[in-house]
Amino acid sequence: MKRWRVAVVGGGITGLSAAFYLQKEAKERSIPLDLVLVESEKRLGGKIRTEHRGGFIMEQGPDSFLARKPSAKQLAVDLGLEKELVHNRAGQAYILHQGELLPIPEGAVMGIPTRITPFALSKLFSSAGKFRAIRDLFLPRRQNPDDLSVGTFFRRRLGDEVVDHLIEPLLSGIYAGDIDRLSLLATFPQFARLEEEHRSLILGLKRTRAPRKKEAPSKGQFLTLKKGLSSLVEAVEKQLPEEAVIKGNPLTRLIKEGSRYLLVLESNRVIQADGVILALPFDRMKALLPAAPLPEHPDPVPATSVATVILGFDAKALPAAPDGTGFVVPRREDTTLTACTWTHKKWPHTVPPGKAMIRCYVGRFGDDAIVEEPDPTILSRVRSDLKRIQGLDASPEFSRITRWRRAMPQYTVGHVRWREQLLDTCREQLPGLFPAGSSYGGIGLPDCIDQGKQAVSDVLDYLGLDNRR
Repeated sequence: MKRWRVAVVGGGITGLSAAFYLQKEAKERSIPLDLVLVESEKRLGGKIRTEHRGGFIMEQGPDSFLARKPSAKQLAVDLGLEKELVHNRAGQAYILHQGELLPIPEGAVMGIPTRITPFALSKLFSSAGKFRAIRDLFLPRRQNPDDLSVGTFFRRRLGDEVVDHLIEPLLSGIYAGDIDRLSLLATFPQFARLEEEHRSLILGLKRTRAPRKKEAPSKGQFLTLKKGLSSLVEAVEKQLPEEAVIKGNPLTRLIKEGSRYLLVLESNRVIQADGVILALPFDRMKALLPAAPLPEHPDPVPATSVATVILGFDAKALPAAPDGTGFVVPRREDTTLTACTWTHKKWPHTVPPGKAMIRCYVGRFGDDAIVEEPDPTILSRVRSDLKRIQGLDASPEFSRITRWRRAMPQYTVGHVRWREQLLDTCREQLPGLFPAGSSYGGIGLPDCIDQGKQAVSDVLDYLGLDNRR
């Protein structure tokens, strides 16, 4: 009986998910399949990186995932980590507005008001801005279904003020991007559907949201693992055969030879594979396949660089702060910070008793030069912002700065169509090659896991091994 070999290139969460579920399918269905996972770094996990220090659990990359997107939770369950899952503590989030921390109006969903009274009383907007937003109740739906920018869509529905003061910091923070260039269909297609089905965003959300509970829930909408997200990475690695995992040996060339692929590694080792899941950024894919007719993005924008700045304190050293879990910063504010999480409040299990931890974010589209500054400069500017915003003047007991260069892909207008063209090109010109990951179908952990699982289904189908179809 023929044995098949599938190579997974990239050991971030997309590649790890693909490798885990590929092996799981092969075992459960007795598929004669060999797996190889190639990662250029000497560690797996990509942007997932947890550090433990004196009882502190520090996430230097993503710190959680949305509970309502099931794939990340399911991966934890499949790995036997269900009892390690923990929800965040829910709490008020704030917006920095003219140097002052103001609460996000109660009932706002990603910045869209669903309760009139809290919105009307908010100091985030002028009277004119509030009246302009209410026009959403009467505006007709768009007639043209084509893609457009997130900013264009929301400015038409709710006006500039609500967008600039509330929606922009909430939405662009997810992608570290410019909402006036980000694709609506690639980032927040649910709002396009909301307008199509209900015309008004405000009315649509009021009709489709679950009934509001009388008491505010203490359990938030995010999940992580008690010992950090690296637990997920370690659990996957333990499930994979040691000989199947190649670390610290980058792929340098990818050659199509007949119906197979040759993977040439930096060490000159050559691996033959019947199928390849390429869980790498698109620019790496282009470099590996210089002669391939890969489609160009209609609005190509380099991925944005960001950095996380983690500060540890004695809890008594912190000044009184608003009751909540953190704040986001609109682009118009004069700060280096783009957002700040009071981690000891949002994730109490991550700090020892009597301690506090603050996680700050710097860098966004068009303003990421700060990421290349030396550590003392970044730390000084972050501390200066915290002193001005919160009155926090205490010296941290420790700090950790982690740079993520060109880590945030920018899904500009036309991204969905471009992705479809890329997948079509691979099917026609590069059969057996399946790109997946944050460059394509979502940057959150569940989105990447979904892509990894889809790639497994696609490669098994390509090899004629998916008998479930």
